Amino acid sequence: KTHEKQDELDQLVARRRQLIGLRTSEKNRQQQADSKAVAKSIARTLDHLRKDIRRIDEEIRKLVQSDDQWKGRAELLKTAPGIGEVTSTTLIAELPELGDLNRQQISALVGVAPFNCESGTIRGKQMIYGGRKSVRNTLYMATLTAMRFNPTIRAFSERLSSQGKPYKVVATACMRKLLVILNAMVKENKPWKNPETT
Repeated sequence: KTHEKQDELDQLVARRRQLIGLRTSEKNRQQQADSKAVAKSIARTLDHLRKDIRRIDEEIRKLVQSDDQWKGRAELLKTAPGIGEVTSTTLIAELPELGDLNRQQISALVGVAPFNCESGTIRGKQMIYGGRKSVRNTLYMATLTAMRFNPTIRAFSERLSSQGKPYKVVATACMRKLLVILNAMVKENKPWKNPETT
């Protein structure tokens, strides 16, 4: 039964991502549409996609609420500033290992662990690659919010920026820090607290 539920959740989260992708494509087309008829057609499609995304969101919410373990984990994750409904359900669906692995393993699994890159021109630079792209994309969006509203991530981000680190490096480091904190929260079953002040 649990396996069926996990499969259902995976499919719903994947479908939501597809619909968001379609909506982004249509919005891009809307900006380039000179024809009134085309603009109207795009507006109708966008309206339909918005409603469909809302329906899928509701199905995801109901499914998560129907499982005590998922429900508890979602509530726990959402105590962290920057983590909302979409991020928490994506992590539940696509990163079930959260809380079971150590910080290095979870970072490598998502693809935010730096690997030393020793190929020719970029010797000595650390690169990130591999990992679960869909989780990384969702985590990236959550990190952008956290860099503004999460006191720990914001302070970390400001510290790295003041050292002259490029924005992409700062954002990736913040993603990794946020993921490691979420991993620890699930592992210890403890809600968010601002570690910088404790």
